Amino acid sequence: MSAVVSATDVRRSRVRLFIVTMLFLVTTVNYADRATLSIAGPALSKELHLDPVAMGWIFSAFGWSYVAAQVPGGWLLDRYGSRIVYAFSIIVWSLFTMMQGWVGFLGAGTAIVVLFALRLLVGVAEAPSFPANARIVAAWFPGNERGTASAFFNSGQYFATVIFAPLMGWIAHDYGWRYVFFVMGGLGVIMGLVWIKTIYGPKEHPGVNEAEFDYIKEGGALVDLDAPRDERASNSGPRWDHIRQLLSNRMMLGVYLGQYCINTLTYFFLTWFPVYLVKERGLSILQAGFVATLPALCGFIGGVLGGVISDYILRKTNSLTMARKIPIVGGMLLSMSIIACNYVDGQALVVGFMALAFFGKGIGALGWAVVSDTSPKEAGGVSGGLFNTFGNLSSITTPIVIGYILAATGSFNGALVFVGANALVAAIAYLVVVGKIERVVLKRSS
Repeated sequence: MSAVVSATDVRRSRVRLFIVTMLFLVTTVNYADRATLSIAGPALSKELHLDPVAMGWIFSAFGWSYVAAQVPGGWLLDRYGSRIVYAFSIIVWSLFTMMQGWVGFLGAGTAIVVLFALRLLVGVAEAPSFPANARIVAAWFPGNERGTASAFFNSGQYFATVIFAPLMGWIAHDYGWRYVFFVMGGLGVIMGLVWIKTIYGPKEHPGVNEAEFDYIKEGGALVDLDAPRDERASNSGPRWDHIRQLLSNRMMLGVYLGQYCINTLTYFFLTWFPVYLVKERGLSILQAGFVATLPALCGFIGGVLGGVISDYILRKTNSLTMARKIPIVGGMLLSMSIIACNYVDGQALVVGFMALAFFGKGIGALGWAVVSDTSPKEAGGVSGGLFNTFGNLSSITTPIVIGYILAATGSFNGALVFVGANALVAAIAYLVVVGKIERVVLKRSS
C-alpha cells in the first residue's frame, strides 16, 4: 500500500528552536565575559589602587574597540557568513578573557596598561556577535516569530547575571578575582567548539525537513542569507554606498538613537551596578553577586515577555510598527523607576526598584528584532553593525560619565538620574523619530 504524503501533512521539524537556543547560550556567555571585570572590579581596584575615574576608563576599554569594529565585523559576516566568523569570534574573545587573569601577576602600572589592552582586544573579538545573531534570526525565523526569537536570544544578557554573577562572586570571594577570568574564558572556548559543530544555515542543516524549510521561507525568512559563496551572485556583498543609504534613513537613525539610550541601562548594569551595591549600599562582593540576580532575573522575564507581546500584537493587528513600538516605549518608561532608588534607604526597596527598571528594560529591548525586520538582504551584517556601533557608544560613555559623576559628587544619585533620563530619550526616539517600521530597500548605485 502506498500513499502520497503532502508537505502540509508532514510534521515540521523544529531546528530553528535549537538554533535560537544556541544563540541564547552564546549570548549568555558573551555577556558573562563582559561582566567579569565588574565582578572582579572591587577587589581588583583595591589591589591595583584604582580610583573611580580610572575604573571608569578601564570599564570603557571594551566599548572603544567594540564600537570601532562593528562595521568591519558586519562586513565579514556579509562576506564570509555567520557560522565561521561567529565561531572564530567566540574562541578569540574567550582566550583574551582568560588572559586578563594574568594581569594580577604584573606590577601595578604595567597591569593597568595590559588590562586596558586586553579589554580592547575582547571588544574587537566580540564585535560580530550581535550582528550575527540578527542575521541568523533573519535567516531562520518567519516574520511572525522574529520578535520572540530576538527577545529570547537578547535575554541572555540578563540570564548571564542570574547564572554567573553568583558563581563569579563566589569564585572571587573564595579563590581570588584572577580565577573569574580563567573560568569564564575556558567556558567560552568550549562554547566556540560546540558552535562550529552544531550551527548551519537553513539550506545546509541536516536536521531541517522540507515542511519547516517551506514554513520559514514562506513566512519571510531570508534562507539564502548564509548560502555557500558559490550560490551567491558574483556582485553580492556590502558596499560603502549601503552604509551611506542606511545613515541617511530617518527610521534607522531613530532606531540607532533609541538603542544608544537603551544600552546605557545595560552598561550601567554590566559595569557599575556591583560597585554600587558594594560602595553605596554596603554589601560584600559575595552578597552583591547574589543580589544582582533578582534584577537580572526580572530583566530576563521582561525580555522574553516583550518578544511574546510584540509578536502577539503583530498577529492581531498586522502592524509591525505597533508591534515593536508599544513594548519598546512602554518598557523604557517603566525603566525610569531606577531613579526611585535615590529616594529609598532599605536594601529591599532598592533591589525592588532596580528589578522593576530592568524588567522594563527587558520588555523594551526589541532593537534586534527591529534590525531583523528592517535590514536589507544584501547588507544585513553591515546594517546590524551600524546599529550595534551606535548602540554601543554607550559602552564608552556610560562608565566614563558615571566615573566622573562619582568623583565629583561621591554619590551614585546623579548616575541613576543619568541612566533614567536615557530611558526617557529612548522612548521619545521611537515615538517621534522612527515613524513607520519597515524593511529598508537600498537603491542600486549607478
